Amino acid sequence: MTRRSFVSLAAAATTLRAETSQERAKKVVGQTLQALGGDGFRFLQSRSEKGRAYSFYREQLSGLSTARILTKYLDKPIGAIRLAQRQIFGKKEEEAVILTGTDAWDVTYRGARPLGADRIRQFTTSTLNDVFYILRMRLDEPGMAIDSKGSDVVQNLPVEIVEFNDSENRTLTVWIHSSTMLPVKQSYKRWDPTINDRRDEVTRYTKYRDSGNGVMWPWDTQKERDGEKLFELYSEKVIIGENLPDSLFELPPGVTVLKNKGTIPQ
Repeated sequence: MTRRSFVSLAAAATTLRAETSQERAKKVVGQTLQALGGDGFRFLQSRSEKGRAYSFYREQLSGLSTARILTKYLDKPIGAIRLAQRQIFGKKEEEAVILTGTDAWDVTYRGARPLGADRIRQFTTSTLNDVFYILRMRLDEPGMAIDSKGSDVVQNLPVEIVEFNDSENRTLTVWIHSSTMLPVKQSYKRWDPTINDRRDEVTRYTKYRDSGNGVMWPWDTQKERDGEKLFELYSEKVIIGENLPDSLFELPPGVTVLKNKGTIPQ
């Protein structure tokens, strides 16, 4: 072996040793942020998605509705999250669900019905474990650790696997396309007291498009639970950066508050 060959091998070995799983993960995440739109994504304030929402039960279609999902990122937290959402359903948009970190309401012409603590907890958990929310809001959070789990093939696509772990021991695994550097799948487990066991929550992302301000967003989102398809949102229009007033995520003044579903307004 020549001295030059020895030096080259030593340098290569040093490079390999230098890239830890954390460093590789940081590199992948940086590339993903750029692929999602760079500053356009990092300073994303709002998102409006309009399309068709499908619900499934035991792999069979159980519901279909037109839907408009309005999402606003907040400067200050409401409960444990800095995000509010209004989900509007029906061709005439006659029903809406308002979700924050402290409130969950079903709003119709009859009034507003509280959806309860379980729905608030579910929304908070899904938000904290959403890869786009993590990349937009949580990367600099104290205790957030990111590790690379190597490369693989998922959905017939070459991917980089990145794992996010926060200070509350929540773990989110994300599969990122090796070429586009866009998320194609995520998975996390949550405890469900109704079955006294953990649920495996999986979301798949496809059909990315430039949706405004250079932001790439998936127009087809599919959710699964324990291996069964649960929900799909197929967007026909996505608007990035729309001015969404705070009032959209609050109950209208003077609205009748219903005790529970089917309660006649008092």
